[in-house]
Amino acid sequence: MALPQGPLDHRYRGEHPVRTLAYLLHQDRGRLALAVLAFLIKHSPTWLTPLITANVIDVVVQHRPITQLWLGAGLLLVMLVLNYPFQLVYIRCWYGSARRMGTRMRTALCHRMQQLSIGYHSRVSAGVLQTKVIRDVESVEQAFQQTGDLGLSALATLTGALVVIGVRAPAFLPVFLVVVPAASALVMWLRGRLRAYNESFRQEVEQLSSRVSEMTTLIPITRAHGLEHTALRRVDGTLRQVLTAGLRLDRLNGQFGALAWIMLNALGVGCLAGSALAAYYGWLAVTPGDVVMLSAYFSALTAAVTTLMGLTPVISKGLESVRSAGEVLEAPDLEQNAGKAQVAEVRGRVDFQGVGYAYDDAERHSVRDFTLSVRPGETIALVGASGAGKSTALNLVTGFLRPTEGRILLDGADMESLDLRSYRRFLSVVPQESILFEGTIRENVTYGMSDVSEERVRAALRDANALEFIERLPTGLGTVVGERGARLSGGQKQRLAIARALIRDPRVLVLDEATSALDSHSEALVQQALSRLVRGRTVFVVAHRLSTIRSADRIVVMHDGRITEVGTHEQLLRSGGAYAGLQAAQSA
Repeated sequence: MALPQGPLDHRYRGEHPVRTLAYLLHQDRGRLALAVLAFLIKHSPTWLTPLITANVIDVVVQHRPITQLWLGAGLLLVMLVLNYPFQLVYIRCWYGSARRMGTRMRTALCHRMQQLSIGYHSRVSAGVLQTKVIRDVESVEQAFQQTGDLGLSALATLTGALVVIGVRAPAFLPVFLVVVPAASALVMWLRGRLRAYNESFRQEVEQLSSRVSEMTTLIPITRAHGLEHTALRRVDGTLRQVLTAGLRLDRLNGQFGALAWIMLNALGVGCLAGSALAAYYGWLAVTPGDVVMLSAYFSALTAAVTTLMGLTPVISKGLESVRSAGEVLEAPDLEQNAGKAQVAEVRGRVDFQGVGYAYDDAERHSVRDFTLSVRPGETIALVGASGAGKSTALNLVTGFLRPTEGRILLDGADMESLDLRSYRRFLSVVPQESILFEGTIRENVTYGMSDVSEERVRAALRDANALEFIERLPTGLGTVVGERGARLSGGQKQRLAIARALIRDPRVLVLDEATSALDSHSEALVQQALSRLVRGRTVFVVAHRLSTIRSADRIVVMHDGRITEVGTHEQLLRSGGAYAGLQAAQSA
């Protein structure tokens, strides 16, 4: 019953995100090396073109052999043609590695979520976890892909250009090593000045989003009271603020963009003029072609350094997304089952011995001094006011929670010593709101089971009083129920949940307010189905309507986490205690 190990299982311990990415990419290191090689080859025309151009100019100016011109042009054409196949190799290897890395991250997150306790899932929103699996991993993939596209391009240009300058015009190498980074840093400084304005614009857009959401939510009230103009005025004010902030940002972007362009090109002109003067007066051994080459490389190197610096926020966002996923991967609130005894058979005897449970940071216990012995095949009903501890008691039975005090024995064995995943093979739960997935009726009823015969499925549906409405559907068992069973009524969904429980033939059954949200007709059908479901099984039931639990073998009345009364329906009514008071209140 142990879950298969996935990537990062029992490995992530708050390590640096780069180490996590290195571990996830370890299997693809050969592909990544091939991707880098392919990129260097496909990208070579970018940094070879100024060199070949310089040679062509020198051939023309110095009347060198014309074959050198054809050789340079031919070489450049060959490199351009090679771009296509090596681009495909790069995409296959680099992007494929990014996708596989994302899949490994998602696998690790899904494995971890299956191992985390129900208490963790009750505290952390499902939407938050979904965002981590989908959006955060997507951010990591995109950051890795952009780092490859832009980062490798910039590094290839830097390396190739500096090597060529060092070989062809080494006297200019120190100038490039100082001026190019300084110019790029100045451009990034100018862009950084815009950060406050970008932040202001983002906040205005978020305010607009809030206003639009509020407007759409209030449309029924707005229409009912004829307040359309009032609602539009509220939104119009925010729209004007967004317009003003957007125009201001566009104007400043234009100003800074123009300044950066002028500055870089002015430095380029200075590089061109300086190299031309060196060639004209013979200060350095520089050819006319070298002058053009140095000017071209100045612009290329400046753009490359600027690109590398611009990757910082992209990389930071990706690493932050790794940390976000790490919050799940290193969450300590696990359901501890490893190394514990497997449950091969369940008879259904459950003994609570002084059981208590307190949630983290809770001021008081949700369940305390809970002592009860349940015989195999006995139906136990838990009743009491909201907050009495009924749901906590059910979660202790299912093993979603483990007692913080006392112990629970299953057929004489302490549940603390058992692998609860194997125990749950003999357990079924019918919750207040049945949980269905977007699949067929058959897939929902047989969820997690294989090779289930048609007769067995139909028998479970018949006992659950569900077959009568399914046979009226055009595609019968093949009918798709929609997301969360949206195409079915509440009573129909609940009967499918009962069929799902019946087909598993559980020894222990938990019913949590299984009929509280149904109308009287649906409740009658579900009650008939439940009467078949509980036969011969140990049953724990919580019911809001006391009329539904009269036939329980014993009714346990709870208050403030404690058991206050235990007995049959008739015994508790005769005693005139808390249960009799609840009964009288509902009858009234």
